[in-house]
Amino acid sequence: MNRIAANGNLLSFASHVAGRGIAGSVLAALMTSGAFFASPQAFAQSAPAPGAMLPPVNVTAPEAQRRSNSSTASRRSGGTRSRRTQTARRPETTPAPKPFAESQDARTGTAGYFANSTSVATKSNTPIVNIPQSLSVITHEQIRDQNYQGLTDVTRYVPSVAVHQGEGNRDELVIRGVDSSANFFVNGFRDDVQYFRDMYNTESIEVLKGPSAIIFGRGAGGGLLNRTLKEADGNRIYEATAQTGAWGDRRVTLDAGQTINENVAARLNVFYEGSDAFRDFNHLERYGINPSVTLKPDDFTKVKLSYEYYHDGRTADRGNPSQSLPGGVTRFNPTAPFAPNGNFQTFFGSPSLNIAQATVQTGMAIVEHDFQNGLTVRNGTIAADYQKFYQNVYPTGGALAGAVNPADTAVNLGAYQHTTNRDNVFNQTDFIYKGWTGPIAHTVGFGTEFGRQTGVDIRNTGVFPNGTNTIVQNPFAPTYFGPVNFVHHFTGTNADGVTTPDSNSKYGLNIESGYLRDTIEFSRALQLIVGTRFDRFEMSALDMNTNINRARTDNLVSPQAALIVKPMETMSIYTAYSISYLPASGDQFSALTDGTLILQPQKFENTEVGMKWNINPKLLFSTAIYNLNRTNQPIADGNNPGFFFPSGATLTRGFEASLVGYVTDQWQSSLGYAYTDAKITSATSATIVAGNRVQLVPYNQFAWWNKYQFTPMWAAALGIIYFGDSFASSDDTVRLPSFVRFDAGVYATIDANWRAQLTVENIFNKGYWASADGNNNISPGQGRTVRVQASYRF
Repeated sequence: MNRIAANGNLLSFASHVAGRGIAGSVLAALMTSGAFFASPQAFAQSAPAPGAMLPPVNVTAPEAQRRSNSSTASRRSGGTRSRRTQTARRPETTPAPKPFAESQDARTGTAGYFANSTSVATKSNTPIVNIPQSLSVITHEQIRDQNYQGLTDVTRYVPSVAVHQGEGNRDELVIRGVDSSANFFVNGFRDDVQYFRDMYNTESIEVLKGPSAIIFGRGAGGGLLNRTLKEADGNRIYEATAQTGAWGDRRVTLDAGQTINENVAARLNVFYEGSDAFRDFNHLERYGINPSVTLKPDDFTKVKLSYEYYHDGRTADRGNPSQSLPGGVTRFNPTAPFAPNGNFQTFFGSPSLNIAQATVQTGMAIVEHDFQNGLTVRNGTIAADYQKFYQNVYPTGGALAGAVNPADTAVNLGAYQHTTNRDNVFNQTDFIYKGWTGPIAHTVGFGTEFGRQTGVDIRNTGVFPNGTNTIVQNPFAPTYFGPVNFVHHFTGTNADGVTTPDSNSKYGLNIESGYLRDTIEFSRALQLIVGTRFDRFEMSALDMNTNINRARTDNLVSPQAALIVKPMETMSIYTAYSISYLPASGDQFSALTDGTLILQPQKFENTEVGMKWNINPKLLFSTAIYNLNRTNQPIADGNNPGFFFPSGATLTRGFEASLVGYVTDQWQSSLGYAYTDAKITSATSATIVAGNRVQLVPYNQFAWWNKYQFTPMWAAALGIIYFGDSFASSDDTVRLPSFVRFDAGVYATIDANWRAQLTVENIFNKGYWASADGNNNISPGQGRTVRVQASYRF
């Protein structure tokens, strides 16, 4: 009855918006149970991309056939001389070398901005039209053409996605009204530490929306972002780029790869970038190296190995405060961000003390094997070491709570530093079996994931020369040039004005998971998908302030079901239901308290109806309406500090649509629109109450990027982003105005080797507020930014 009611809500809304042992045992059972599965055959789940070319057919001309027959007869009756003559006439031909492997583009049907398939959502390379979930793929060509500086910047053209400031030290997104700094993945592995990622070695970015626990496990249920990295696929590439531009930007990259022999391919990606920034006193330096090797012992087995060393160091910038109003601000009388004399470049921090540094080392090993009987297996392991530190001087604290006072004469700054080092180790084993039971086709996916995550969370509070944790500055000259002493507060009031000790936690987490998913194809026109995942989440944390160790175990079962109807091969209409959970220790699970120890996990329940249509072989239209209910959010117990009520809830109802790919042979488009109604339905604090809009989520957002190839040499692109008004936090007291931004690019393919491009972000130098991390940490959007890039293939 609840699902019927949920579907009813969707219809109403639509009108409104108009390995371990287990894996081996299962594998053995499948390989020996011929009674259940007949011999595998091809079916729609693995059908070729729409419009894909048929294999070439060689036809022997009649005359050639006659000569061939005649030669055969001559050989049968002739002598030695005849045979010698015939041999001399037939030159030896060397067969064309067999490709090492399909390229990543060929495997996914990628052309320009269009991608036909992905394995991110299902663990098996599946046409996007057959995936019953909203999914946006940003290809390497679109990443290159737009040439944005940050990973999250490229998502501004993805519907239902908003960029969160992330305290000026990390990537963070709000997807379908749900904020997360941890729902980031790389090649399907969890990449959940808070840092800024670069795209120098990125093949594509996939944004999957809604709960995705069956494939990815626990996490915030709004959606996730996965980076698929460039791999050594044997295709020859030697490309170097050099870039310069606004704010002293300088960036170089190298992408080099080829086959070593018929069994080995290698690839190397390297980059360096140094730059100042739009904001005063800001700067950036980052670099990385990513060698990878693919081994092919036979035609059915691949071993992929890679290592990455990556460093990112920059100024941590938590943005601007808001403006206080006489009598105070409320959700019925909201205020606005503050920019002194309209100057968006003014820095509310310390040039020498504000830093964010991350050093990441990652090793991956993936083994893939095709048993040639309908069964394939993939086993992957990732080991990653994250060294993360950040330090901020920022608007906060005191009687002003960080806002500029009504007289515009004072603003309070606070300070802190934070170490969040972590080590991750994950192993995934995934089996895909394609077979039949009578006339019904099955694609069965099943597998396991085991992981271990350990780390520390240590925060220190900044004490200014006045002996307190805040200092008053002139809001028209707020940059702080003095010293700060960082100390660990065991008791007392920290930099945020909260009476609590600074965090000092050492934690460990074990994850044990298994999943089963079956795509049942009754006919070409009807598919049913059912599946479930089990996650065991074993968390322990040592509070080094008190030397108390706490532990909690959650056993999470996340189901998924979907029905796909295909009126034609290139169109699907689907309805889907899914659930995911987030343990009470949260996205970053860095500590446990007596209060969080007794809380049940947050629950995300999503019902979705959508349609996908390959209008032509390289143009995909997608649309969906959905109902996402988030429950069990903790609410602070005012009578018992540190304890919570699990009664907070939010509801997001939305509509989204996108059109991506080739409109014509010369015109590529990436168009997206989203209507998102994200509301608090049960209070989560004294000020975040029912009826409030969720932080950073506009009702309407629209983005359209167009590229047109005028001649074989020249192309140009124009993009527009509209982002409706939103609020800096969910108490709805600081409103961020809507904005429109225009971007552009000009591209010249000079010859087979040389290519050049010029991109302009924010053509009209529009002043706007791009993101926030609360009411007094609000980030201005970047001003007009010009970048020039040249690339050479050799």
